[in-house]
Order: sequence, then structure tokens, then C-alpha cells
Amino acid sequence: MTAQEIPDKFYFKIGEVSRILGVKPYVLRFWESEFRISPTKNKSQHRVYRRQDVETLIEIKRLLYEERFTIEGAREKLKTHTKSRQQQLSLELTENQFKAELKRIKKDITKIQAILK
Repeated sequence: MTAQEIPDKFYFKIGEVSRILGVKPYVLRFWESEFRISPTKNKSQHRVYRRQDVETLIEIKRLLYEERFTIEGAREKLKTHTKSRQQQLSLELTENQFKAELKRIKKDITKIQAILK
């Protein structure tokens, strides 16, 4: 399973993530505790994963099942991968030619929200 094969949604219930990854829900709950993944709770207090969480879980499964990392090894690999991804995103944002335009759009959306309230 790759990130491109994840259904085009913002949020996923634990059962959906379980089917996408092909693991039992208790495995996902274990990974949550070991890799500090924090799904949010919806109104009915069920776990809801963001798309980014699902992508991280796919990477965890790959590291553990395909690359045969230990939990500790996968945790370290994920940590270094996350740091490099954050640095890359940081560079992209500072070089973003549309940064001023995005700020203007955000300001406009805030004004619209105030009007709608």
C-alpha cells in the first residue's frame, strides 16, 4: 500500500485504517503508543486518523514487516525521516513564491468567517 492508494478522504476510522493496512485494530492501537501517533476523537469518541497518520502508519508497517526493523529501530528511522521531511517543508515554504498570496487569501477567509458568524 502506498500513499497514492489511500482513499481520497481527510479522516479515517480505525476499521478503515485496519483494512487499508491489512492489520488488526489492536495492532494500530499498539503502534499509536509506540510511535506517538495521536488520532483525534470524533463527537462519538471514536478514533479518527488524519491522512498524514495513515501515511505514517503505512511507513511503520513497511519498516516493521518488509525492512524487518525492530520497534526501536523503526522509531529512530521514522524520527530521522520526519526531521528531514520537516526541513524540506521548511525550505519549500520559505522559497514559496505564492506566500504573500496565501496570506492574502487567509485574511480574506478570516473576514468571510467573521461575516458569517
